[in-house]
Amino acid sequence: LVSVTERTREIGLRKAVGATQADVLLQFLVEAVLLSVSGGVLGIVVGAVGAQLLSRTLGWATIMSVQAALLAFVFSVAVGVFFGYYPARRAASLHPIEALRYE
Repeated sequence: LVSVTERTREIGLRKAVGATQADVLLQFLVEAVLLSVSGGVLGIVVGAVGAQLLSRTLGWATIMSVQAALLAFVFSVAVGVFFGYYPARRAASLHPIEALRYE
């Protein structure tokens, strides 16, 4: 939602030069998915490294299954799409003239 508010003029300009609602919706959904994918990958890597460090430091046996990592990744992407849809829809519904006047 913050991204939409900060980029209102950009959205207005894109729509004024011919971008459709679908174009704007797709742009914001792709951004949300890319952010959630990168966050999911980073989270899995940090979690795996942290688990290995704890395992070596404390002598605990840790196992990270592929299924658990895949589930975490899919959940991360699903959350990104779910919470990215409303701001994307809001951005797509902006009227170009009102968006260009926004400050």
